[in-house]
Amino acid sequence: MYPNLLMKRASLTPNRVALRFNDQEWTFAQLLGKATKYAEKLHTKGITRGMRVAILASSDVRLVVVLHGCMQIGCELVMLNERLSEEELNYQLADSAPDLLLVDDHAKRTLSFANKWSFDDVEGAEQTAFEVEKEWPKERTITIMYTSGTTGRPKGVRQSLENHLMNATGSALNLGVQPNDCWLCTMPLFHISGFSILMRSVIYGMTVSLHTKFDALAAVEEILSGTVTRMSVVAVTLERMLTVLEERELSFPDTFRSMLVGGGPVPLHYLERAIERNIPVLQTYGMTETASQTTTLASEDAIIKLGSAGKPLFFANVRIDGVEKIGEICIKGPHVTQGYVGAAEQKNPLVDGWLHTGDLGYLDEEGYLFVVDRRSDLIISGGENIYPAEIEQALAKHPAVKEAGVAGRQDDKWGQVPVAFVVLKEETTEESLRAFMKKQLASYKQPVDYYFVDQLPRNASNKLLRREFFNHIKNT
Repeated sequence: MYPNLLMKRASLTPNRVALRFNDQEWTFAQLLGKATKYAEKLHTKGITRGMRVAILASSDVRLVVVLHGCMQIGCELVMLNERLSEEELNYQLADSAPDLLLVDDHAKRTLSFANKWSFDDVEGAEQTAFEVEKEWPKERTITIMYTSGTTGRPKGVRQSLENHLMNATGSALNLGVQPNDCWLCTMPLFHISGFSILMRSVIYGMTVSLHTKFDALAAVEEILSGTVTRMSVVAVTLERMLTVLEERELSFPDTFRSMLVGGGPVPLHYLERAIERNIPVLQTYGMTETASQTTTLASEDAIIKLGSAGKPLFFANVRIDGVEKIGEICIKGPHVTQGYVGAAEQKNPLVDGWLHTGDLGYLDEEGYLFVVDRRSDLIISGGENIYPAEIEQALAKHPAVKEAGVAGRQDDKWGQVPVAFVVLKEETTEESLRAFMKKQLASYKQPVDYYFVDQLPRNASNKLLRREFFNHIKNT
């Protein structure tokens, strides 16, 4: 058994600021009070321990209160991605079979569901006091999150209390926790990268500065003000913040301790630019099935191991499957899910205790993990393995390229060939890119075609959807 996280935190540091949003602040004691009140109203409407509640909402203070309120009852939270289509949401609702769908706004969320309430519907209910558990079983499912679906149908992943707690603890042992830490959260709370920040907050006693969505200028200005110490981003959002700093010829203050970058390999060029702007970038690697991080680069290794996602966190183990240097990344530890829901419920996520991730990488001689690519994105051309991320990183070095994506196209002669999709920040030509790339990579890795696009298709966590590249150019 573990303590009721918010209740324990509010008893330890009641007056410490838990949450900042739109220039307002709430202490942990105030957050517990609001969450308990909401839980009592849900209880009045018949919601009890063990029920499954799906939530579809934007990231704001109301959502934070609702999430904690549901946890005070002991509900399983199905975290729905607000960027999905109605068809995709209907699939996840049918698959997870929740007892209730909670939405932030009926007018905005027109999804049909038999038992659907808005946040305001619950607010209008009477409060009915009930005995809130002071201890929670470690195996309790806190959240159910659907995989990003980069290949096939997304699976509903169970994330237990122990998964979240061990992940947060492993991260703290790596990063170190300071009493004045404040995590800038621009990641959506329905995603593990956002929700895990809320969990760290109550476990560490740390302030979260919550933004409804990512805005590069707003994020940079808040960090420059010295009021936040940490932030989580992906490569594309890091690049947007770098551009803001470069245009203003500014660097981050020493009060900012770490920028965690996940969601896939980060171009080395971005990391080099970050060093120039005093941004302590720590690459990290994790996924929905591991309740966020599995490996994260320690701050003292950030420069000497540039490009690495670091070593496994304290409770995690990583191995590479196969006999070649590059193989599938496999993970073991108490932060790894024990199972799925719905259609995938009978699928055991573990093979002999190990989660096979579908990601390719290698461990260097010192045990540092380097993530190469998704196995499903691997291009095999004339018997040679080509990693799209390697080509993307090379393209990102070109001064006119804002970002690039690479995917394999079927070819009668070679089996597959690489094709590049490029977003420009200034004018250039295909000939210029071809000449540049000939100096960067071997001939068999050269893209056979280049498409200039306004943007690249990404999911809600800003991961590239390479399988959508060719559909994207057809539609645009």
